[in-house]
Amino acid sequence: MHRLNVKKLGFAFGLTGTIIYLGCMIVMATAGREGSIIFFNSLLHGLDTTNVIRMDVPLLEVLMGIVQTFILWWLIGASIGAFYNAQIKIKK
Repeated sequence: MHRLNVKKLGFAFGLTGTIIYLGCMIVMATAGREGSIIFFNSLLHGLDTTNVIRMDVPLLEVLMGIVQTFILWWLIGASIGAFYNAQIKIKK
């Protein structure tokens, strides 16, 4: 069995999470409030997002969200890699 590079897997997860975050921003910027509500309601199996959609998000909050998303998903990816590697029996 091959071992995973924990840092690289964490980076891949972090970058993927960041791309998804940016995709969300693009949907909100292009679809407007009502389009975003329809999109996210269908994506979340009918969960009503009307009360949680904010269109006036300050730039600093957006930048912090991108950084926090990357860090969170990096930690998730690194944890998965570490747990995976811990289960591999090394042949001697």
